[in-house]
Amino acid sequence: MSPPEALRQAVAQHQAGRLDEAERLYGLVLSTHPRQVDALHLLGVVAMQRGRFNEAERLIGQAVALKPDFVAAHYNLGNARRQAERLDEALASYDRAVALKPDYGEAHFNRANTLAALRRLQEALAGFDAAIRLLPQLAEAHNNRGTVLKDLGRPADALDGYDRATALKPDFAEAHYNGGVALEALRRPQEALARFDRALALKPAMADALNRRGNVLLELRRPVEAAEGFRRLVAIAPDHPYAIGRLHHAMLHCCDWSEHAALTRRVEQAVLAGKRAAMPFSFLAVSASPAAHRRCAETFAADQFPAAAVPLWRGERYTHDRIRLAYLSADFRDHPVPILLAGVLERHDRARFQTIGVSLAPDDGSRMRRRLEGAFETFIDATAMSDRAVAEKLRAMEADILVDISGFTQGVRTGILAQRPAPVQVNYLGFPGTMGAPYIDYILADATVVPPGESRHFSEQVVHLPDAYQANDDRRAIATAAPTRAEAGLPPQGCVFCCFNKNYKIMPDIFDVWMRLLRRVEGSVLWLLEAHSAASDNLRREAAVRGVDPARLVFAPRVRPDQHLARHAMADLFLDTLPYNAHTTASDALWAGLPLVTCTGTAFPGRVATSLLRAAGLQELVTTDLAAYEALALRLATEPSFLADVRSKLAANRATCALFDTDRMRRHLEQAYATMHARSQRGEAPHSFAVG
Repeated sequence: MSPPEALRQAVAQHQAGRLDEAERLYGLVLSTHPRQVDALHLLGVVAMQRGRFNEAERLIGQAVALKPDFVAAHYNLGNARRQAERLDEALASYDRAVALKPDYGEAHFNRANTLAALRRLQEALAGFDAAIRLLPQLAEAHNNRGTVLKDLGRPADALDGYDRATALKPDFAEAHYNGGVALEALRRPQEALARFDRALALKPAMADALNRRGNVLLELRRPVEAAEGFRRLVAIAPDHPYAIGRLHHAMLHCCDWSEHAALTRRVEQAVLAGKRAAMPFSFLAVSASPAAHRRCAETFAADQFPAAAVPLWRGERYTHDRIRLAYLSADFRDHPVPILLAGVLERHDRARFQTIGVSLAPDDGSRMRRRLEGAFETFIDATAMSDRAVAEKLRAMEADILVDISGFTQGVRTGILAQRPAPVQVNYLGFPGTMGAPYIDYILADATVVPPGESRHFSEQVVHLPDAYQANDDRRAIATAAPTRAEAGLPPQGCVFCCFNKNYKIMPDIFDVWMRLLRRVEGSVLWLLEAHSAASDNLRREAAVRGVDPARLVFAPRVRPDQHLARHAMADLFLDTLPYNAHTTASDALWAGLPLVTCTGTAFPGRVATSLLRAAGLQELVTTDLAAYEALALRLATEPSFLADVRSKLAANRATCALFDTDRMRRHLEQAYATMHARSQRGEAPHSFAVG
């Protein structure tokens, strides 16, 4: 067989997908004509198709060396290098291909893909625009352009790209999925759910879509469906990042404890092994180990929000008349964190501090949002900005201190801090634990939530405030008209135990205590917050298993914050949870005059109520084990005079205690910020210290 005939047959076999025969025939050509550029090139393509990328690069490189203007060879050399993850070299090959043939649409497309992988996003966007001009029907180009726009913080524009992709290719599962991600970013969860459903209809085993779908279902308060989806995800992809932890969290939202012990062990062991098993916030409710909390946070931060290779702030010294203090939050709306902090924000000393609020959540139209906008000298709605853009703005504004008051909670945007836009970066209030990130310098705490000697469990330097770490607003309104017991579904007489913590904080061992109390206190009821019917039904069933009439569990609907505070008057005693205490809900109860019994835990989230009670002057309501917790609650429920004395003391302390002294907290926070700033200005590394 002559070499030209062998080459023709090789190409035919190659086009038919018979790679073995094509490879043999290309080799036959090269055995007699080792410089035959087409054979070298196409044999290299076969090697690339078979995953032998180094061999492919060698063969195609020989073809390019023999024929420098061989456009297709430059293009495929780029493909081989990109597959081998040698992106800069791949980009050089694509650049050469498009220089030789400017209308080479496929080369523009893969060049743009390479730029996107190199995180050169603006150049990638221009590259996809060029590819789409040449190949307007290429659905993948519209999809990938959308992903660049998403990464640039332009989810609405990204969604348009994904829609164009699915219009061109209706069975494009990845584009449907990406549309769902964009809709999530636009806070349109119901529409996002529909996109994920469509992607899964096309590709039932798409793990990322199952994961995102579960997250959206949790946001929509449909935890039973979320748990079902996460269970399917774990079955399909048991090592999918955070899947097992999300399954456990969804089940806790339902108060489904059928696998609680086994899942808790499995998640905690995986976390301690450094696996991506749980999200840090949900893990706080599962584990009582501060060491495990740190390991979980460090794994998550390194995975999702690694430090920028080149930080925006590089040691410059600012010379400002006032300390520029920026608060970053995804919760500047009607949310527990600003409910606590609003009074402090309004009272910051404007002679010493220039305050900046950076909002990462859309305007919810609430009174709290309007109040927060007025609390800062500068208020920035950064909802539609990328992490990089927000960080660059803060750097341009020369923020001295950046305080993250959301942390690893819903709407997490830790990528902003990862860019290091400010000399001092602080973790405070929203996330009760370490964030495990090397670019966060300090955490604001107190000696109860982080006792001396426990700082090893925190990647941040610990700053101890003198009272409770938690701020409170002494202007919080309580509605003047409270419902009657009958209107609330409560009995006219009998002790009303209550717990208005979220369902996922209720654990089987604490529920055991509550049910024993109901059995021992005649006529008593347990008043809980109603989130969804699944949790209520499961809790009623668990009560029956423990010998308690399910009717003795009463569920309170969601109402306005001032009305919620007012209805506390109908309860007799707040029962705390463990390992994750009441936080804002504890301050709610104490502000409304309702005593709270807690059990001090072993980690930050389980020590908050103890901190609050101490700052309120009610140390006697703190216990150190569940037996003592149960005994104290029983005594308060069965000795009316004892409970009355505690109530009187709480009422007397409310106006004078440290817990509700907003201006005192403001002064302590400002002292902490000033000390941090002074150390930074002197060029000193962050270091733990105590205020006051």
